[in-house]
Amino acid sequence: MSAVVQLVGVQKTYRSGDVDVHAVRGVTLEIAAGEFVAVMGASGSGKSTLMNLLGCLDRCTEGRYLLDGVDVSQLDRDELATIRNRKLGFVFQSFNLLSRTSALENVELPLLYGAGRVSAEEMREKARKALSLVGLASREGHHPNELSGGQQQRVAVARALINDPEVLLADEPTGNLDSRTSVEIMGVFQKLNDEGITIILVTHEPDIAAYTKRNIVMRDGRILSDFAVKNRLCAADELKRFDAAQRVLDEGGALPGS
Repeated sequence: MSAVVQLVGVQKTYRSGDVDVHAVRGVTLEIAAGEFVAVMGASGSGKSTLMNLLGCLDRCTEGRYLLDGVDVSQLDRDELATIRNRKLGFVFQSFNLLSRTSALENVELPLLYGAGRVSAEEMREKARKALSLVGLASREGHHPNELSGGQQQRVAVARALINDPEVLLADEPTGNLDSRTSVEIMGVFQKLNDEGITIILVTHEPDIAAYTKRNIVMRDGRILSDFAVKNRLCAADELKRFDAAQRVLDEGGALPGS
């Protein structure tokens, strides 16, 4: 498959006082359309900086970055904003939902700020379709305080999908969620990826990375390893295990090994 993301010798250097901080060092990388990739690494490894570069939130100091065949390395601020709006969707650790608007209205927001004109009816239809993709069709009228943490993150995912992005970027999307809800969200990502959406996810948790198809591990601004996930976890199966364990506890039993 063709590369939707292509980095060639990408470096990012920050100036801190009199010291140059080399956050990303000569990274060359390709991610094909339809892949599901986790970028991992300890704090300071460069994974967050790499995500900012991939999301056109920052520019590389050296090298080239081609997104869907377009060299975005030297684009100006307005051009980068256009690329972000048309080709990228973002999901963050914090849900960043507007508290006084419904789930449907939160999902519609990117269309209000987009360059193209979309009628109110078209916005509503696209937002309903996005909410349906993440399993929240029945919650479109609910406000964030009426939704669980997992449901709020699903709304955030639907909002990221509203412009039909080429790539969905997720930065620690399960960081504020409990274990079971984290698996639910990874199930949403697996479903979206099965439908052909390219997903790049930053996480420091190996358990979360195990739900993806490919792991890229960074250290000191470089790629330390890049490998296909052999024993990939299936979110649907893991949720069944969670539920079975909960039934045992509800009936007063003890879990194996406890």
